[in-house]
Amino acid sequence: MPIGEGILRKTLTQDEIDSLFSGAQARPDSSRRTASKSVARCDLSHWNRLSENQIGAVGTLHGVFARRLSSSLGALFRVAFSMNLVSVEQMTYREFLGRLPELSYCAAIRVLPLDVQTAIQLDISLAYPIVDVVLGGSATAQVEARDLTEIEEQILETVFRLIVQDLRDSWAPILALEFRFEQRQRNLQMQGMILPGEKILCLSFEMQIAEFSGNLAMVFPAVVASALLRRLAVQGSYSERTPSRESRRRMRERLLDCRFKTDLSLPASLLPIRRLLNLEPGEILLLPKRADEPIHLNVAGKPLFSAYPVGYGAQRAARISERLSGSSGAGKSVQGSRVLAEGD
Repeated sequence: MPIGEGILRKTLTQDEIDSLFSGAQARPDSSRRTASKSVARCDLSHWNRLSENQIGAVGTLHGVFARRLSSSLGALFRVAFSMNLVSVEQMTYREFLGRLPELSYCAAIRVLPLDVQTAIQLDISLAYPIVDVVLGGSATAQVEARDLTEIEEQILETVFRLIVQDLRDSWAPILALEFRFEQRQRNLQMQGMILPGEKILCLSFEMQIAEFSGNLAMVFPAVVASALLRRLAVQGSYSERTPSRESRRRMRERLLDCRFKTDLSLPASLLPIRRLLNLEPGEILLLPKRADEPIHLNVAGKPLFSAYPVGYGAQRAARISERLSGSSGAGKSVQGSRVLAEGD
């Protein structure tokens, strides 16, 4: 059969052609049909968050730093002082600036050899008691919030130099960087230290001195934070090194050779100012202490024992009676012990 023979042909009118096109457009095309999709908002500034392992490693490292600084500042202040790591966060510098209180103490820190700036922020409520104890006070008075004087800023600068020194020593086993205190930064000056959209590593600490508590925050720009995280990832994790038994023995032997100043003194006595003003040469001042009672043997300025002053050959000595209450091993009698006083 010839090709095309037997096939019914029909010529369509224009109206029929338009009707076919209209029907085809009205029917959904299965080849173009797509599944419904949900759309979620995406904030590109929050991508690549810290993992739990990274937060744990950074937290361990700066937990060691907090303990080290608690010891350093506690020795400087000579009052009850503690510092604890509260949080490890990654945010934009703009978000950090939004958290800054109107009145606070902020310091610019230069990081070398990277030659970038980082910042440390201290609540102003902690600045007053810190200045008070450094000047010999007890940090008991409540101070109304105000800006710091020039002298108070200089005192805090000394404290911040100690903070950055302990920070450098804590980072040294992981990343050898030099942190140098530069100057105090006002809130307006803080805005130009780091680009607002740059991601930073923010560490928050809670500090307590005497009856006052507040926060200290450290921010590290991306170049510093990335370098630290890479080194922590290479080492796997950070853990405080535990000294070996031999190291502890050597340290103990060295400590046993350390010298501490000792002296004998009468316990503190209260006397009226009138009595002191009327004193004249040759006059005998009666104290509320019998001549046959023991006096204090002070070690490094702290009264630890009650003792009697005695002579031992050509030297002065102290015959220890007992430990004073509140010292280590209080109440244990050590009758008969002698401490020789060398020189004056």
